[in-house]
Amino acid sequence: MDVAVVLFTSDLRLRDQPALHAAQRAADAVVPLFVRDPAVDRAGFAAPNRLAFLADALADLDGALRERGGHLVLREGDVVEEVCAVVSRTGAGEVHLSGGVSGFARHREERLRRELERLRCRLRVHDGVVTVVPPGAVVPDQRDHFAVFTPYFRRWRESARRDPLPAPRRVRVPDGVGGAALPQRRRLSGVSPGVPAGGEREGRRRMAAWLRSGVDAYAERHDDLAGDATSRLSPYLHFGCLSAAELAGRAREHGGAGAEAFERQLAWRDFHHQVLAARPDAAWSDYRARGDRWRRAGRDADAWRAGRTGYPVVDAAMRQLAHEGWMHNRGRLLVGSFLTKTLYTDWRVGAEHFLGLLVDGDLANNQLNWQWVAGTGTDTRPNRVLNPAAQGRRYDPDGGYVRRWVPELDGVPVRALHEPWRLEPATLRERGYPEPIVELDAGRDRFLAARGR
Repeated sequence: MDVAVVLFTSDLRLRDQPALHAAQRAADAVVPLFVRDPAVDRAGFAAPNRLAFLADALADLDGALRERGGHLVLREGDVVEEVCAVVSRTGAGEVHLSGGVSGFARHREERLRRELERLRCRLRVHDGVVTVVPPGAVVPDQRDHFAVFTPYFRRWRESARRDPLPAPRRVRVPDGVGGAALPQRRRLSGVSPGVPAGGEREGRRRMAAWLRSGVDAYAERHDDLAGDATSRLSPYLHFGCLSAAELAGRAREHGGAGAEAFERQLAWRDFHHQVLAARPDAAWSDYRARGDRWRRAGRDADAWRAGRTGYPVVDAAMRQLAHEGWMHNRGRLLVGSFLTKTLYTDWRVGAEHFLGLLVDGDLANNQLNWQWVAGTGTDTRPNRVLNPAAQGRRYDPDGGYVRRWVPELDGVPVRALHEPWRLEPATLRERGYPEPIVELDAGRDRFLAARGR
């Protein structure tokens, strides 16, 4: 009996799963394998919120496989050693893996290929599983990646797309391949109370609801902080519970201004993946160095993390992150600009904090969005500074977002809600809300002076 191994990573689904599809074509039986690698913990990426979502996703994947006669094999240990152990145990001739873009993913692929060759086993890497368009498929003349989004998007929109693959009807797993017990969310500590349920089933339910009743208003309402009018599908894309290619295709089929604006956001996700694929060091190094002498720590950064800056829309967004493991995209821009430009604190401080809480803590999008807002990435206006009071008035005009997450200001008139320092200091003290930790003009001037402006 021919056997193939499918190493699941950021592709925890059965629908539109090219690695699984190819493995089933190549062999009589497959081993659906997930390896819980301690190297992820050592690198600081095993955040409780993502582990909780991952536990749900693995349980859902195992359940879907069992409905088809198979099951998920979970191993714990070095990923290369565990894959090779399964190959040796089953005599598998091929290992199928979805391609990644991080330095960790590239190193894992190189080690796997080298060790599998010694076992006379072939590694097959499938690109374009976690993105709509594979990194490297859309490139400018004589360069390995696009550094500006707009020309990338024009080419991306015109690129050829593959058709989504159906889920298999049956999955045959060879006997005698043991594994560890699946993790359980309830056994984890430190999980934010608002982290959503993970898994393909839940992701598809949310996708259907979004396309049915949410996407049409997306172009008009995507920046509405209180309206919460975004898809909230990013965690399901990050873990591969949903196919980005299928989602983009369904949005295009749906049509309309909202669907087009939503598809553009999926293109941004692909854009950052192709940048990181070409420049893996951009995960922690400036893509475009500006000569900054960032602050790294201090009470201001602590106040930012705690949502106690004295700027209500910034504090609301930071508290949403702590509670839900998620933050509205407009909020991410605001808190990022405030930390890096108003407080002149290193973007890596913010990126680390986000990775500690975000369920959708994707290395490409988290790091490169942080660089974009800090002006060290691909932004063509690197020195813009967002004013949190003005942004609050524009994107939370009735104050619903601030009142939800900053209850100390409940009852404050709208005219003062985004500038509470205009209230009497005694009123703020009675409410337990801090005065601003920095004056906006002073912070802006400091940043622009550091940039030579």
